[in-house]
This record gives sequence, structure tokens and C-alpha cells, in this order.
Amino acid sequence: MTHGIRAAAVILLAAFIAAPAFAQNDAASLYKTKCQMCHGASGSPTPTGVRMGGRSFQSPEVAKESDQTLFDITKNGKSKMPMYKSLTDDQIKDLVKYIRSLK
Repeated sequence: MTHGIRAAAVILLAAFIAAPAFAQNDAASLYKTKCQMCHGASGSPTPTGVRMGGRSFQSPEVAKESDQTLFDITKNGKSKMPMYKSLTDDQIKDLVKYIRSLK
């Protein structure tokens, strides 16, 4: 393997390994801008979220909901929660994973 090909392979491998970290950071950033004002930093509703009927992401009821249900609620809204059709399906899937990681 020549030096140039070896360097390219190392760069591609590093990008492949780092991709999940970027997705997690993107989801955290999206959560902060789109969700945190109502659902709180830890997934427990803020006073605004409580007034709007928000639930804790750690609650047994939310824990039992499927990822598809959380995806659908995020995309289409529910009760007073707005719909987020401006987000891509992949962004919403990453948000659901991020929400599941909040403990």
C-alpha cells in the first residue's frame, strides 16, 4: 500500500468510527433547540412543559412506548406539542435515540 492510499484509508476509517459521535452530537443539539424548553435537559418537563401536558421521558408510560410512537408524535405533534415536519426522518430517529439515552 502506498503512503497516499494508506493515509486515505486511515482518514476513511476515522470518519466511519466518528460518525456515531457526530450523530449523537447533532441529536443533542437538536434536542436543545427543539425539545429542551418543554422537556427539560434531563427529559423531565419544565414548568412550560407541564402546562402543555408534557410527560417525563423516564416515566414508565413513555418507556413502554415504541420508538415508532415517539417518532410519530415528534413528526406529527400531539395535543399541544407542535409537529416537527421540518425535521428529516433521520433527525427524528436520532432524537428518539437521544431521548432514550436520557436517564
